[in-house]
This record gives sequence, structure tokens and C-alpha cells, in this order.
Amino acid sequence: MHESERVTLARLPSGVRIETTVHSYGTDDGPTLYVQAAQHGREVNGAEVLRRFHERVDTGALRGRVVAVPVANPLTFDRVSYTTPERLDSVNANMNRVWPGDESGTLHERMAATLWAYASEADAIVDLHTGGPDMLTHVVFKEGDAGARALAEAFGTGLLLGEPADDDERTEWSERDFDGKFRVAASEAGIPAITPELAHNKQLVEPAIETGVEGLFDVCRSLGMLDGRPTATDQTLARNHLGSVEAADSGLFRPHPNRAVGQTVEAGDPLGTLYDPANYAVLQEATVGDDGVLYALTREATVTAGQSLGNVALVREEGGSERTN
Repeated sequence: MHESERVTLARLPSGVRIETTVHSYGTDDGPTLYVQAAQHGREVNGAEVLRRFHERVDTGALRGRVVAVPVANPLTFDRVSYTTPERLDSVNANMNRVWPGDESGTLHERMAATLWAYASEADAIVDLHTGGPDMLTHVVFKEGDAGARALAEAFGTGLLLGEPADDDERTEWSERDFDGKFRVAASEAGIPAITPELAHNKQLVEPAIETGVEGLFDVCRSLGMLDGRPTATDQTLARNHLGSVEAADSGLFRPHPNRAVGQTVEAGDPLGTLYDPANYAVLQEATVGDDGVLYALTREATVTAGQSLGNVALVREEGGSERTN
């Protein structure tokens, strides 16, 4: 059984409604899985994942219900942007910092509150995102949440990133407003949630999309919503947000020719060269700061001071999470 409805998320000053479509598959005879994509409008691979899930799922075989929102944020989707213009929400430009929302709040808070009415009834949540121009496909979950880790393992990417939470990384947690992240709000509400990062943004990238489709089906299998077991995957567990290499100045960045995402790297390995395009002076010979897995490396040459040039995942468990159940 498949149903869909147009839902009003909020209203623009002119009275124009901000609408999206919510799909529902299956029945109420089992768990409910809530899945959304394109919370950041330039992150389009998740929307394609949900389209293919729509084409391939056998609703008659589903035990339970999948609720899917392919475009969670129409405002950013139409602008192919990460955030909403200040003119529309000067307080909360990033929708992924306002969950569970506020039906009487700013534009993004109202949009989040409308979707939260669906998400809060779920037994598990998958929030589909994509990374930068060159990022290894992976899944992020909140550390300390066993249910979320089980979902991450079931989704089946080779790299799992546990995001330090609360007391583990209190300063960063506060400075980056992580309390308002969708998966964090879900965890605090007792709902296991994960964020798959499906490689490139602004492009439909075939391997990342198929990883997302298979991952979504494997999550359904892990929840008992479909027959079978999640695909066995050799996985590495690492820490998120701790191994960033930042630009010391503004200029042009040339990645080292031997560096690529997915590599195991060591502290001191060359990452790339930052130079002044006007006088050719070398501004920074960027090097890796930690041992681990290089999961992001900027390929956009023009960078500003403080911008991330690369990210290294600090490995905690190597090859110890093979899925067999």
C-alpha cells in the first residue's frame, strides 16, 4: 500500500505556502521507519535514493510503515543551497540546527515542527545527506546510542562515524549548536537515528545512490520490516569532527597528488599546498594531524582562512563490525 499527501510546512510573507510531499508505504502492523532527504537543498542524492526505493519496494512484503519525505526543505532545494537566505530566517539559516522545531517559531522552526509530527511517531529514523565535492560515503550516529549504532551498522557503509556528544565534547557541542541536529533531537526523544552522508552534493552520483538504496533496504531488514538479513559489510568505527585540517590563510589549495579519500594516513603525511595566486608565495604546506582514515578532501581550489581542507576519521575499531545477523 502506498499513499502520498501534500503537506504545508510554513508560509511565506506573501501568503504562498511552502509545501512538500510525504509518502507512506506499508501498514501499521509493525515498526515505523521515517526517512527524509534534502534537508540541505544541494544534497540531492538522498532524494534519488527515495525515488528508487519507491520504484523497488514491495509494499505487500512490508511489515510496518515507511514514511518518506524526499524534499524536507523546499526553500534550499529550489536554491540548490545549504542554508536559507537571511531574509527568510535570519535566526536559523540552517534547518538542521532547530529540531524538534517550534510551530510558533521562525520559518525553519515551523517547517521542522511540521515534519517532527511525522518523525516523532517513528521507531527509527534515517536522515539522508551528502557530503562535499570529495567525501567518502559513510554514516554518522550519536555516540552512546546503541540503537543508532545498530542502524548505522545495518545501513552498511564501510566507515561509521560516532559523533561525540554532550560531556564528551561539550565545547564543540555548544559552539556548533549540535543539540538542534535532527538525529540528536531524535536520540533525545528515544528514537534511534542515523545520518548517511552519500558522497557528492549537487550531483547524482551512482555508487553513492545505490549504497543509499541498499542501505535503506538493509535498515528495513534489520528492523524486521522485510525478510532477510542486512548485507555483511566489513566496517571501521571512527570518531567524527576531531581530525579536521584547516586552512591557515586564504588562497588557492592544490591537494597532494598522492592523497585520496578512503586512504589510511598518518600524522605528518602531506595533504596539499596552499598558495597566494597573486604572488605565488606558499602560504601553507598542509599536513595530516592525526592517524586515521582520510574521509574528506577539498577539491574546490579557492579556500578562505579557517576552511576545512580535509578530515581524518580517528579509528576506534578496525574491521570489527561485520554484519552477519
